[in-house]
Amino acid sequence: MTNLIQLIDQQTGAKATILPDLGFNCFQFTAVIDGQPVEVLDAPADFALGTAKPSSGGIPILFPFPNRIRSGHFCWAGQDYQLPLNSQGKNAIHGFVYDRPWRVTAQGNDFVTGEFQLSVDAPDRMSLWPGDFLLCVDYELIHNRLRANFRITNVGSKPIPWGLGTHPYFRLPLSAQGRWEDCVIELPVTQQFELVESLPTGKIDAIQNELDFQSGEYVSTLKLDDIFTSLDYDGPQFDMTLIDEAAGLQVVQTCPPIFRDVVVYTPAGRPSICIEPYTCPTDAINLESQGLSAGLRVLAPDAEFHTWVDISVSKVIA
Repeated sequence: MTNLIQLIDQQTGAKATILPDLGFNCFQFTAVIDGQPVEVLDAPADFALGTAKPSSGGIPILFPFPNRIRSGHFCWAGQDYQLPLNSQGKNAIHGFVYDRPWRVTAQGNDFVTGEFQLSVDAPDRMSLWPGDFLLCVDYELIHNRLRANFRITNVGSKPIPWGLGTHPYFRLPLSAQGRWEDCVIELPVTQQFELVESLPTGKIDAIQNELDFQSGEYVSTLKLDDIFTSLDYDGPQFDMTLIDEAAGLQVVQTCPPIFRDVVVYTPAGRPSICIEPYTCPTDAINLESQGLSAGLRVLAPDAEFHTWVDISVSKVIA
């Protein structure tokens, strides 16, 4: 694939590269601190060619459900739905937009807008969801900050359920002076979902293994693919932070409160970590059908919902 779009911030020289033909994935974000480039995202070397697994790098966009749906099955408004299963043949995974081409509708030096409408861009998947949707994403570079604005529109005639997540792969360390062993993750989470075979049982527990993400944990000591929740923070938004202590640099991912759950995933054999903000947990549509409040959203016909996620790079201020 050669349909790459590169954004450049004229003031700092920061860059971001988006692949519209593979889920509108922003797979490269290079900040510039004191004249030095800082590579923020991790992706396979062949990602730009479009031959890599779509969910294996950059920032896959997960919609209309993040992560898994148990056995690919759910019931909505009295109708049963059966979704295609993942490569293990167990569950549906990651939604309908991360592995298909998007349409670019606007772009400039430091921004680009992509759109994905289910009936237009994946008509073969229309029968898999209760109605049609339009997802619009704006990527914008603001100095050393990458902002994603999301606009979700119900373009059908019936209410539709939805959940949104992103799956960013953050590269560590943040400089040649940094070390993997000196990188710290800080999250405002206080509880986690009990999982059985990667699926929530509905039970929420205290965080296991004496992990204290609010005080910070060294990334090199973690082996996780878990859903954390019950965020504790003040103000209108919250931060999820990666700190390279030796380099004196940090990456901060900032979200509004609609993102109520965070998946932390440590890919095996890679110097990276995924910190995934979700508006609802894995299998939320089935958890809700069991009477649990899991954050599943419902959008009325012609209604819109707007939200955003920021990723910024800066020096650590002692």
